[in-house]
Amino acid sequence: MYRYDEFDAAFVKERTAQFSDQVARRLTGELNEDQFRPLRLMNGLYLQLHAYMLRIAVPYGTMSSKQLRMLARIARDYDRGYGHFTTRQNIQFNWPKLRDIPKILADLASVEMHAIQTSGNCIRNITTDQFAGATADEIIDPRPVAEILRQWSSLHPEFSYLPRKFKIAMTGSTNDRAAIRFHDIGLQAATKALGEIGWEVWVGGGLGRTPMIGKQISPFVPHEDLLAYLESILRVYNRYGRRDNKYKARIKILVHETGIDTIREQVEEEFAHVKGGVLTLPQQELDRITKYFAQPDYELVNETTVDVAKEKILNPPYGRWLERNLNAHRQPGYVSVTISLKPTGGAPGDATDKQMEVVADLAERYSFDELRVSHEQNLVLPHVRITDLPAVYAALVEHELAEGNAGQITDIICCPGLDFCALANARSIPLAQELSRKFASPERQAEIGDLKIKISGCINACGHHHVGHIGILGVEKKGTELYQITVGGDATENAAIGNILGHGFVVEEVPAAIERLVDLYISKRVSADEPFIAAYRRLGDAPFKEALYGNA
Repeated sequence: MYRYDEFDAAFVKERTAQFSDQVARRLTGELNEDQFRPLRLMNGLYLQLHAYMLRIAVPYGTMSSKQLRMLARIARDYDRGYGHFTTRQNIQFNWPKLRDIPKILADLASVEMHAIQTSGNCIRNITTDQFAGATADEIIDPRPVAEILRQWSSLHPEFSYLPRKFKIAMTGSTNDRAAIRFHDIGLQAATKALGEIGWEVWVGGGLGRTPMIGKQISPFVPHEDLLAYLESILRVYNRYGRRDNKYKARIKILVHETGIDTIREQVEEEFAHVKGGVLTLPQQELDRITKYFAQPDYELVNETTVDVAKEKILNPPYGRWLERNLNAHRQPGYVSVTISLKPTGGAPGDATDKQMEVVADLAERYSFDELRVSHEQNLVLPHVRITDLPAVYAALVEHELAEGNAGQITDIICCPGLDFCALANARSIPLAQELSRKFASPERQAEIGDLKIKISGCINACGHHHVGHIGILGVEKKGTELYQITVGGDATENAAIGNILGHGFVVEEVPAAIERLVDLYISKRVSADEPFIAAYRRLGDAPFKEALYGNA
């Protein structure tokens, strides 16, 4: 895991001191809210419906137990005893007092964390696969390169005031668990015939009011040229991206209106000027950063498999947890464990201070002091011995963290919605809670299988509803909260944007509407092994639309 060097420590300390002075001037009235707004946004501080919200960066989703314990302490001392993990692999605190923000930032700096560039028209937190460096299907651990990109993008003078916010995601696997095709830039590890590893580059993806799937701009960029190539993309965007209309300011609009071929030509022209210059990444620097992400000292163990079928008979809840919440590891005898933050009736992504401390303890004891935040709003212990699974599970059960539902219908992605967000049109958390209760039966979830529901409280799509197998979008019409339902979205390498099937429903009608879609799927699938998304692609919109609306 990366540790701050002298530059990191100095610039975080200086920024904390600078913002502390700005907060003091706001509290005394020397700065009004209009003057303070751009300053606070540069430091991850939003003004929401009821209070300030502080968003803290978790670079590439990786944390230590010490860092998670600090987040738990901040939740307890400065908030209301919980934090909210987001789809950007960050954490948000919804109730801090403005006067406490300097103390919170100082506490964060003490454990090498900050809130810089979690807001504003800059390059945001770079996200990766939550199983990076551990998963068995990985070409390369993307986190060393993600760390280099973090250093390159932090306080970059040319890209601090882009036309709009800018998001980068990357994966080292052929199986995309980072939704790279729905980011401004997406990076996927690629190999050449002789085994050289580099990066496939996608550009112009995004959700929001104009969802678009990114387009491949280059099939292969070597490690040493990646910074220069990305800088070339950012320069083209900074030069031609629209600044007159924030709804058309993202790079996806530039790519769409200009065309990927023209954008590629502009980027290649820029790249020709900078390639081979100061942005060339020396192999020794890549090697230096990579050492921070060296594999843990795994033990050679005899027990390398889990008899899930046996455990499902002996202890059904434990067996279900094993079946759903484990991911295959590159090291025999180990697995990665998903800790679901989606208990029945709970707010998706929320964790209490006590739960955070429990997960920190488990990471320290059973996962080489390392944990991850997933973009699906769960936590992950990346390196757990199979022989330690009973102990880990027992601790999770004690603290209501042992829901065995990863990837199932109750593993819902959900934005804060109108309960917190000033931009929202509708509530999303209460609907997620009701759906969680409706489909809580383990037997029912097992019958349904893999199915991703994603809920957004407004068109900004923080809940990624466009790419849910079933997506739900809250809208407001004549003072009434309505919910549009989309079907067929997919955030993986088989990227797809869901289709709106018809008019919206009032909130009381949504759970039954979702159940009709599920029942239709079960009745039409060719076998119990055909997932919802595969059945939808085979059947098309018509039967699902009829299930929702009848013959109307």
